[in-house]
Amino acid sequence: MSEVKISTADIQKLREMTGAGMMDCKKALVDAEGDFEGAIDALRKKGIAKAAKREDREAKEGVVIAQVNAGQTQGIIVALQCETDFVARNDGFIALTQKMADIALANFPASLDGLLDLPFESGVTIREKVGEQNGVIGEKIELGRYERLEGAQVLTYNHSNNKRSVLVALSLAGQEEAGRNVAMQIAAMNPVSVSKDDVDPKIVEKEIEIGKELARNEGKPDDMLEKIAMGRLNKFFQENTLLSQKFVKNNEQTVQQYLQSLNKDLTVTGFRHVAL
Repeated sequence: MSEVKISTADIQKLREMTGAGMMDCKKALVDAEGDFEGAIDALRKKGIAKAAKREDREAKEGVVIAQVNAGQTQGIIVALQCETDFVARNDGFIALTQKMADIALANFPASLDGLLDLPFESGVTIREKVGEQNGVIGEKIELGRYERLEGAQVLTYNHSNNKRSVLVALSLAGQEEAGRNVAMQIAAMNPVSVSKDDVDPKIVEKEIEIGKELARNEGKPDDMLEKIAMGRLNKFFQENTLLSQKFVKNNEQTVQQYLQSLNKDLTVTGFRHVAL
């Protein structure tokens, strides 16, 4: 008997019906000799088709891991997300996230898609492994975040509950304590950028408009609105950009002053912060 031909359109149709991966859909259709109902039943029995019903559910829990290479010049953060804290605290789920972090660090891909396309194990990509876990675990699972950073020295901070991780890059090597202190600063104070020069112009525009509206509501004259708004913008920069923030370990210094007290050429060249 000749083999039933399975078209790409059929595979895509089954994928849209079930949410399963393309290769899983193709195998199910081949095994069912093109019968959609039989293919769907096969996918449901494997737990793979469950994922389609979870697309509208949110994966707000999970595990975040940051780590750096041996030379502390490159670092990555990955966040494998799920629906419940119960799953996030499972040793197997934590180990799965750790393996994905190890792969990310070893390959240092440029994007999340690049990471998802890397091999997880023989014949299985990370993307396919994540899809498989939807059925195995019974929750919506997704590799929601991937960040990478390079610098003269890159340090990490991983919060004890696996929900928050930071990478920070310094301009000079040999400053491990300073890097860890600044990484904790970022975790605690959540700055929007390294300095005011790096703030997204859209954020600046929004803050100026808010400042003007506040001043207008306070009854300030129109010719004073711009000046008052700029004053409030400078306060925003002081509170929300890393180098201008008060150093959490010594409020008498800014972060920039703290770093320069160690070495006049020491500064932060970048950071990444992922929190669930």
